[in-house]
Amino acid sequence: MQITLIAIGKTDNPDLERLIAIYEKRLQHYIKFQLQVIPDIKNSKNLSEAQQKEKEGEQILGQIQNSDVLVLLDEKGKQYTSVEFSQFLQKKMNSGIKNLVLVIGGPYGFSEALYQRCNGKISLSKMTFSHQMVRLFFVEQLYRGFSILRNEPYHHQ
Repeated sequence: MQITLIAIGKTDNPDLERLIAIYEKRLQHYIKFQLQVIPDIKNSKNLSEAQQKEKEGEQILGQIQNSDVLVLLDEKGKQYTSVEFSQFLQKKMNSGIKNLVLVIGGPYGFSEALYQRCNGKISLSKMTFSHQMVRLFFVEQLYRGFSILRNEPYHHQ
């Protein structure tokens, strides 16, 4: 299985980029992982929130194959403990899917078309985080999940 994390817009903080890169490298020991960044929508100031979500949704859907399992990182999604999330990952691997695609939305969330296409939603917290911080939090949780599955000492209960 491959895991693809799609995010809208570049990270403008080099410290965050460095930390994300650390976890991306660690993930290589467990699974094929790709962070795919879709450029910010040009002239978004001239668009309504709905129009911006629609354009971002079109770009995201353009990157997804019919066979991909799509999970949105959404505030209304299911919340997991780290151990439960590792079990979620194991179930996805056991199901034989080729590509698990997780998406971090833009500042206004997701288009209706993405909600219609998705196979599930995950919430990292009831709190709101910047979409740049979510990248770091999520790649760390992926790493933590795989270290749990391998009974490695990274995670403590």
